[in-house]
Amino acid sequence: MPEPTPVTMSATLAADEALARRRRAGERVLSMASGEIGLPVLPALRDRLAAAADENAYGSVAGSPALRTAVAGYWERRGLATDPGLVVAGPGSKSLLFALVLAIGGDVIVPVPSWVSYAAQARLAGARPIPVPILPGQGGVPDPDRLREAVADARAAGQHPRAVVVTVPDNPTGTVASAATVGRLAQAARELDLVIVSDEIYRDLVYDSSQPAVSPALHAPERTVVTTGLTKNLALGGWRTGVARLPDSERGRALHTRLTAVASQIWSSPPAPVQTAAAYAFGEPPEVIERIAASRRLHERVVRAVAARFTAVGAELAPTAATCYLYPDFEPLREQLAAAHGVHDGDGLAALLSERYGVGVLPASAFGEPGRPLRIRAATSHFYGEGDERRTAALQAADPLALPWIRESVDRVGEVLADLAGAPVPALAPHP
Repeated sequence: MPEPTPVTMSATLAADEALARRRRAGERVLSMASGEIGLPVLPALRDRLAAAADENAYGSVAGSPALRTAVAGYWERRGLATDPGLVVAGPGSKSLLFALVLAIGGDVIVPVPSWVSYAAQARLAGARPIPVPILPGQGGVPDPDRLREAVADARAAGQHPRAVVVTVPDNPTGTVASAATVGRLAQAARELDLVIVSDEIYRDLVYDSSQPAVSPALHAPERTVVTTGLTKNLALGGWRTGVARLPDSERGRALHTRLTAVASQIWSSPPAPVQTAAAYAFGEPPEVIERIAASRRLHERVVRAVAARFTAVGAELAPTAATCYLYPDFEPLREQLAAAHGVHDGDGLAALLSERYGVGVLPASAFGEPGRPLRIRAATSHFYGEGDERRTAALQAADPLALPWIRESVDRVGEVLADLAGAPVPALAPHP
């Protein structure tokens, strides 16, 4: 009997659990490891979920007609004409991404760095993840030229790459690939006959609304699957609802059939009460639009303050354009970190930050980076306070950095980095 596929705990969830144990033990910790966003549920959505509590039938495998119609409208407002019959809902976009790997089959090209679960899900499905580096400052999308090389090499070696996963905007870097790069990626996928799976769960968290993220579905509509959910834009991680948009093409319709078959065997149907609330959210009434805009402003203000703390001590950092993530590179401090702390790579740096300072981050290796880069990912999404009262205040504040609990977290980052680098503690910029 073959051995089961080795499975490790998700790095983000494992780090969160470790920090929670230390917090319960009375230690001072600062969680920057996971991207779970600590913001309250929008009251209008909470009310709709409560009103739908009696909806307890399985329902359609692909999701309710109301949800699929609302989701189609959501994508159409972003320039992607969508047939509700080609929308599939599931218990979280993470589940949908795994089901898509199973439904597409073959091996999967993943960007490097990329979200911790892409490669793991490929392995769980019995496929090979084929890593392809990103272009500098354009996370989430493999370099199109190197993609061609990697696919040619893989096929020559007897492998079967059939899909490429992209993240627009990106986790872990917080950057957004340019429209030109996305277009080149789409062209390469067409030439190589690859399905593009575009994870766009952070799309609504791009800071500059005049420069939105560009979906590869605009360039290769016949072969691009788009996924999203409510976990990030509305901070509803615990509701576990995601949606996928399948291509309106022969390939897309065949994939829709396989995806719903896979879903029928794994989760039967998405949770009915949550679908009712999600349909309202994807309809984007004014209060939903306002909440997402407030979230964007909060993320941007706090991320930029923390980014300034990293660059003040000499770390290199591509400007974050979306999300709540930072991906600093401590290569300019390599000699200092080795001499003062015995740190030679991102794993050692993350361990030092956790063990000595109680600051949880993730090393570059968690995102598939080979070698010994001195890069880490840090998330600011836990800075907004404990409890709904503080979190609501953070959303509503003209200057969230003036709130003492947020300022304390940002100051703590500066203190730790200054001690780490043997530098003066940088001052927080004055309030505007």
